[in-house]
This record gives sequence, structure tokens and C-alpha cells, in this order.
Amino acid sequence: MELQEPEIANGKRKYTIEEYLEMENASLEKHEYYQGEIFSMAGAGIQHNIIAKNILSTLDKKLSKSPCQPFNSDTRIYIEQKTLFTYPDVSIICDEPITFENDGISVLNPSIIFEVLSPSTKDYDRKGKFLLYRNIKDLKSYVLVESDAIKVEVYHINKHDLWEMKEYSDINEYLRLPSIPVNLTLKEIYKKTKLISTV
Repeated sequence: MELQEPEIANGKRKYTIEEYLEMENASLEKHEYYQGEIFSMAGAGIQHNIIAKNILSTLDKKLSKSPCQPFNSDTRIYIEQKTLFTYPDVSIICDEPITFENDGISVLNPSIIFEVLSPSTKDYDRKGKFLLYRNIKDLKSYVLVESDAIKVEVYHINKHDLWEMKEYSDINEYLRLPSIPVNLTLKEIYKKTKLISTV
């Protein structure tokens, strides 16, 4: 998803969480909320959506016998320490979902988050958003997937509570996610995209 400028309604630029949730739960479109500001989330391109669908459908099959479950971009994540509500492209929850004030919507405990990068948001996803996501105590891995090149970055937290990064760019490589019992191939991630023609 691509973010647009903050919403301005009735000349007001800052909103409470309660105001945001009331508007968001009644809206047909998705919006990100960060420290009082509301940002429209524009639709993503075809290639972006194919990649996100590939990740979700492959994980859904591979995790069918696991307590971990993948969720699509309709799943809202809330980072309480930074007052951020957002919608990752794919998230994985490995325990019973915990939600903000038991609303059954705004998840607090994702284990893995995938963001498919768009040209306009890749810097935010790689830097600013990653810093915000790192405040999620249950988060074990953060995966950034390029949509215009075969390139995946996997950040995971090691046994010393430090974040490490591994980069993948070979279409035959396996994407290793230490916190779940399955691996993804880059072929599975990029199948049916214009980046490869043999899958």
C-alpha cells in the first residue's frame, strides 16, 4: 500500500485514537494512524499485489499444521508505544491474537511482518517503519520484498536481542525465517510476475 498526505477534515489535523477508530471502522478505505495524524492508503500496483498474494497463499499452505497463521493486508496492527495503527501486506501471528482493548481487529502480537516495497514507500518501510515495528515485543522477523527486482531482505532478532539482516537475490534461494517451521523460495514469492517467466 502507498501512503498519501494526512487527511484534513473540518480543518482539523490531529485526531484521538477514538476518533480515528470510529472513522476507520466505518470507512470503506484503509487509513494509517500515527500520533494523531491520519494517512490515506492508496491501492498498490498489480505486481505488488501478485507478490503479496503469493506470500500469503504459500504460507497458508505451509503453515496449515502449525499454530502460526498468515493474515492479509486487511489485518490492522497497533503499536501502542508509538501510537501507530497500520496494515502490513502480510503478517503472521503464532499465538492467540491479542487485540487493542479486545476489539477483535487491531492486533498487538504479530510474530512476522512482510512489507512489499513500492517506489514511494520503500524508504519509509526500510527505515522509519522498521524502527516503529521494533517496538512490538512479539516481533521476531521483518521481511522486505522488492516489487521491481528480485530482492528480499530478512531482518530477525537473534539470541542476543539484536537485529540481523540477510539479503536474498537468487531466484533459487530459500528464504529462511527462524521463528516459523517453514521456508519460502524466491520462486514462490515472485511466481507469475514479470520478473520471472519460467514459473
